[in-house]
Amino acid sequence: MNAPAHIDRDLRADFPGLTTGDGAAWHYLDTAATSQKPRMVIDAMARAMGEDYATVHRGVYSRSANMTLAYEAARRQIATFVGGQENEIVFTRGATEAINLVANSWGRANLKAGDRIMLSQLEHHSNIVPWQMIAEVTGAVIDVAPLTSDHQIDLDAAEAMLTDRHKFVAFAHVSNVLGSVLDAPRAAEMAHKVGAKLLLDGCQAVPHMPVDVSALGCDFYVFSAHKLYGPTGIGALWAPHALLESMPPWEGGGAMIDRVTFAKTTYNSAPQRFEAGTPAITEAIAFAAAAKYVADVGLAAMHEAEAALVTRLRRELTRMNDVTVFGPENSAGIVSFAIDGIHPHDLGTILDESNVAIRAGHHCAQPLMDYLGVPATARASFGLYSSQDDVDALLEGITRTRRIFGKA
Repeated sequence: MNAPAHIDRDLRADFPGLTTGDGAAWHYLDTAATSQKPRMVIDAMARAMGEDYATVHRGVYSRSANMTLAYEAARRQIATFVGGQENEIVFTRGATEAINLVANSWGRANLKAGDRIMLSQLEHHSNIVPWQMIAEVTGAVIDVAPLTSDHQIDLDAAEAMLTDRHKFVAFAHVSNVLGSVLDAPRAAEMAHKVGAKLLLDGCQAVPHMPVDVSALGCDFYVFSAHKLYGPTGIGALWAPHALLESMPPWEGGGAMIDRVTFAKTTYNSAPQRFEAGTPAITEAIAFAAAAKYVADVGLAAMHEAEAALVTRLRRELTRMNDVTVFGPENSAGIVSFAIDGIHPHDLGTILDESNVAIRAGHHCAQPLMDYLGVPATARASFGLYSSQDDVDALLEGITRTRRIFGKA
């Protein structure tokens, strides 16, 4: 990932989805929801689904063997991307399934009545609901860490709340609403001090900044391909191999078994024991192609470019006295805001008329909306293809919307 400090070419040409049907520029500012896909990822998936296609881990014929090699090479590529080892990556349907896997495997095996789980106020529903479900089954109790005044997880408060009854901590590495970046090494140190495991939701981190799971110190790291310029339907769970080996499988079927009899079934080693059934073969290969594309561009350069866009947009929005901007100044590629008297859905609809796409709603973070005291926010989120032209178009659209609503 030792890429140049600056992106030295226009990347929009790599993304066929960034134009409208009539050839006009589409100002796509909803990358936090899902990213557009570069041509090389689309081509990699098409080849895997076409002339290269066969099943994996089953056939003895050459194409199946070649596809198995490609599939496992994809696992190595994803592992390298986050600083892990090949046998530490479990392919899942996405980060949501990865969190559910940890909750239903590690959680069921280790949590009991009276144990405590710590989440934070800014978590995505996918990092809340699985823990609520497992708490109901095990009798564990959930605690919620508050936020600081600039809407970051308050680690001082969280540390004061942690006790030796806490067995698990699950935090977003980067908030999908606020863009706030967690001090992950400190969170890991705090969790481990009381004997708890730490899971990081990395969906909004891996597309915006270099991630090295060893340096972060976490026990579990989850992320999705479609946020990382890859396909939907696949994601990854990283955990140390020894930890994965200690966990029971949570789904049964083909591929995850060693031997099956009606008397007893024994299971494959990790990570295969967690991949029941025919895997998402073509998606895994496209996932790896996306990781390679991002690594070749350079995450440090991407982060620098996106930070400049965030800084400018926040500055311009704060000049409008009827706009509230949420989150910290140094948010990672995300700016959420609200305009007095204009519902985010109305703003999003009017912006769409000018080929500007933002997200408007609760962003699968309703507890955070309650905390902020708003039903919804407008969210502009940047990607490696975003430019100052996109910010210009958004600001022009906001000005037009305010005029429509009778604001100066």
